[in-house]
Amino acid sequence: MGLAQILIKYALFIPLKIEYTLNWFGFSLLVLSTLCIASAGNIINDIYDVETDLVNRPDKVLVGRAISERKATNLFIIFNVIGVLIGFYLSHLVGRSSFFALFVIISALLYVYASYLKTTLLIGNIVVSILVALSLIIVPVFELLPAITPQNQIAQINMFKVVFYYATFAFIINLIREMIKDIQDIDGDHKSGMNTLPIIIGRERSRNIIFVLSFVPVLLLIYFLSKYLYNKTIAVLYFLLFVVGPLIFTTIKIFNAKTKKDFQLISNTLKLIMLFGILSMLLYPIIIK
Repeated sequence: MGLAQILIKYALFIPLKIEYTLNWFGFSLLVLSTLCIASAGNIINDIYDVETDLVNRPDKVLVGRAISERKATNLFIIFNVIGVLIGFYLSHLVGRSSFFALFVIISALLYVYASYLKTTLLIGNIVVSILVALSLIIVPVFELLPAITPQNQIAQINMFKVVFYYATFAFIINLIREMIKDIQDIDGDHKSGMNTLPIIIGRERSRNIIFVLSFVPVLLLIYFLSKYLYNKTIAVLYFLLFVVGPLIFTTIKIFNAKTKKDFQLISNTLKLIMLFGILSMLLYPIIIK
């Protein structure tokens, strides 16, 4: 998440001479705020997931073992307070006090997700994927919107669109991965009384739905390449080798997946696809001159 935010500014905005708002210190605070709120969300999720994780991944349970629930709760509060307070400061720094609501909403949604939404059919998967996408969108919100002028409006909007494409890709990949994890964790989730997709309709039907959904990022990426980067050989080769290829591999593996090991491989591959997707930002200063 932090890497994605850094690359948005230092591989897109600055090399492409896009006007931005925050200096290095202000931008560092934006990244810190995002990571603090994300960390708080991770902690509260671990607190609520203890019973489930004892079944699904007993060797990775931290709360109640490496750290007490009370200490974990205190860390959740501390990270949340730091993240939201920094957000309050940044919102006033860029002269858009209403932006502060973003930090409050994201923080609240992470808590609601951990405590309730993830137990509901698909809603939790969609919400957490939206929050992942927002971690990218928040950069142009703070950097580009306050710097818009009549002279640079077109360039600012076009760059916002580029980041939005990445955020959309992150949303879809994360949604698929969350659904894969639900199949992996079906035993513990069932014991905890959750209503995830595989619990409601079964593993096989869930796998079939994910298989169909896995075509979406492939088709979107091919459309993006053919429309915007078809004459940029380096970019096309990079995306085909490191993003489209692994996505097709993932689709095939989803169709054949049977065991937890199969689904774990798919989950790890999706992580790598997300990483290579983020790293593709490094190509823009080379291909756009």
